[in-house]
Amino acid sequence: MNVMLADIEAPALEAAAKAFDLAAKVILSDGSQPVGRGIGPALEARDVLAVLRGATDAPVDLRERACRLAGALLELGGRAAAGEGLSVAQATVVDGRALRKFEAICEAQGGMRTPGYAKERHPLLADRPGRLAWIDNRKLAKLAKLAGAPYSKASGVELHVKLGDKVQAGDPMCTVHAESRGELAYALDFAASHGPIFGVEQP
Repeated sequence: MNVMLADIEAPALEAAAKAFDLAAKVILSDGSQPVGRGIGPALEARDVLAVLRGATDAPVDLRERACRLAGALLELGGRAAAGEGLSVAQATVVDGRALRKFEAICEAQGGMRTPGYAKERHPLLADRPGRLAWIDNRKLAKLAKLAGAPYSKASGVELHVKLGDKVQAGDPMCTVHAESRGELAYALDFAASHGPIFGVEQP
């Protein structure tokens, strides 16, 4: 039996897997910022579809993470030789096989649906020029939840910046999506009263 576990402390997992006679591969990743642009069901689905469809504006970090994890699974399952899983996974995205399989899974579960859009949207703007040095992921997750995610499928937060990006005062850092004005107000009140979510530092 093969199991792949990611983003958790490696030694303890490897020891636990060995104790149960399991083959495990631990993949550590950078958790300093969200992967992709969307936080919330519909926003995340749009990111996924952009990657699978090979869109030019698809989130590069999401594509890389997905292929890395898929490649490790292919190697663990014996469908790719050691060291070749990543390239096999990348090829399935490039040639459309990953998209076709995703569509087939959707059809088997009731049909493919187009992700919806929230009725209310509001950007959070940079208050100074500089470079994005940090993101408070906990506050970002809370912001998305107050906006209605994940229960309101189209609600959440859409990111417009990544760590290291240069911004000007007034540039949109993210956009809050909500299904109602009340939920949008809850989220914006939180953003205004709980300290910065994005840390912009001047050089």
